[in-house]
Parts: sequence; C-alpha cells; structure tokens
Amino acid sequence: MARIGLLGCGRIGQVHARSISQIEGATVTAVADAFAEPAQALAESTGAQVLDPLALIESTEVDAVVIGTPTDTHYDLIHAAARAGKAIFCEKPVDLSSDRIRDCIAAVERAGVPFLTAFNRRFDPNFADLQMRLRQKQIGEVEIVTIQSRDPSPPPVNYIQSSGGLFRDMMIHDLDMARFLLGEEMVRVYAVGSALIDPEIGRAGDVDTAAVTLTTASGKICQITNSRRASYGYDQRIEVHGSGGMLRAENVHETTVEIATQSGFTRAPVQHFFLERYKAAYHAEMSHFVAAIETGSAPTPSLFDGLQAQLLADAATRSWVEGGPVDLT
Repeated sequence: MARIGLLGCGRIGQVHARSISQIEGATVTAVADAFAEPAQALAESTGAQVLDPLALIESTEVDAVVIGTPTDTHYDLIHAAARAGKAIFCEKPVDLSSDRIRDCIAAVERAGVPFLTAFNRRFDPNFADLQMRLRQKQIGEVEIVTIQSRDPSPPPVNYIQSSGGLFRDMMIHDLDMARFLLGEEMVRVYAVGSALIDPEIGRAGDVDTAAVTLTTASGKICQITNSRRASYGYDQRIEVHGSGGMLRAENVHETTVEIATQSGFTRAPVQHFFLERYKAAYHAEMSHFVAAIETGSAPTPSLFDGLQAQLLADAATRSWVEGGPVDLT
C-alpha cells in the first residue's frame, strides 16, 4: 500500500485526493495546508490525519508526498521530502527559478528518490494516443506541431502578479507538450504577446494573449497560441503535420450528441474548465506515480523535464520582453 501525504488541500489537492481514492494500493494517510478548514475537510473525506507540513514529510506513515502548494513553497518542501527519503509528486512549475530547480535536481539525485513533475496533459488519453502514433511513424516524420490552449476567462490580477507570467504559468504546459510530441529539444524560441483582454494584466507586467514559435536543431517547428479568454469554453487542441499525413486531437465536448435540423448541425459545448477536461489525465498521472513507487521505476515527466519546460518559459518571456528570437545553447 502506497501511503501518500498531501501538501496543499485546495482545488488541486482535492483532485489528487479523489484520484488516489480510486487507485487500488494507494491511500491518503496525512494532509497539510496553511488553512485549517480545507485541511480538516479533506482529512474527513479521506480518513487521513491533519499534520503540519514538516511533520507530514517526516511521518513514518507517509511513503510519498504530493506537493500542491503555492509555487514559492515547492523548493523547501522538495528538499525536506528528499532528505526524508520520500517519493515526490510536484505540481508545475517546480519553481520560478531555473537555478533553484537545478538545486532541487541535485537534492533529489543525492537522495535517490522518485520524482514526478505534474505535467498532467501528457496523460490525457487523446494526447497520449497522438504521441504514441507519432512514435510509430504513422504520419512519417514530424514537420509542424500546432498547439492551441485557451482558458474560459483570466484569473484575478493578484494571481497574475505572483504567477511568474503567462509563459511560466499557463504556457509551460504547452511547452512541455511540444517537447513530448517533437521528441527533441528546441534551439530557438520567438514569442509575442499582448494584453487584449484585461488592461490590468498589462499594467501588472504580463500578457493575456500570446504566441510562440519553437524550432528544433533538425528544423522542426512548433507553434503555440495561448489566450486567457474563450467565450465558448476550455479550448485544448493539437495538430501535427508530418511527411505522410496529419494527426489531430480535437476538443472534448460535454456530450457526443449532435442535432441536425433545417438550421444546420449543432453540437454540445466543449467542457468548460480544466478539472472536467483533464479528469482522466489526473487519474492516469497519479496511477503512474503510484506504480513507480510500487515498482521502484523512475516516473515521467521527470524533474529534468520540469527544468527544460522552465528554461523554455524563461526564453519565451525574454523573447517577448526583448522583441526578438532567443537562441538556446
């Protein structure tokens, strides 16, 4: 039985608790949060005990920790968990500083503990199937990857101010997906961005609408577009063009029912937010982590993957600020 401690009992902590409850051979034994009420509520729903974070990490009744706390707490919690010999599952971004992520890599390697960076979209059944087909060369050699990601509405400005910006907060998922699909590293990043939705986001020094072009050493291209607003729901699409054809993963709708009348064809809306859209991905991600604990295998995405995505986000931010391409060496 994998005994898991949850650090952070907010929205994402609750998602992970639900996933763990559905996995045979895993249980939540302890929870911790800066606020007593969500910690107590999650403890009651899981049968876990409430501990402070360090006590949870050091508990002999915890084999692994899931870090779903604010980004600026990750560094200290990762180091503490590594010292305690616990397997670690950490939400993205690992840290807003690439150098601090390198410090975390060193600590985890010294401890020899499993570490998973929670890029849940790799575990989406549709995206995972698309990636498998790419590896099987079903469309030949990849030439252009197009990733579109649009949120229903922007977050509060006070969140924007502490998030690290759109490229490090929102687009980092898509930057990891680009690496996942292309199977090779990027050598050039070119980003543009604007504040078209909320002027306050611009005044906070960030953008709400952005596009990035990534280029690999072999010349493969990935185009990513992000928007903090989509009036029609949560928009998540991928298209890959190759030498022998195309692969595409479309949006997931509320139902597959379609009605046809004299007025035309009408489909159900797309699922409205990430909690619904990626429900299966969250479960598969946690199942992968639990399996890694049980078998002693190395989970993926790794901490190195978290670093590489952060470096791309840093380069995109720099490109947007400087107004030109950034070469990666």
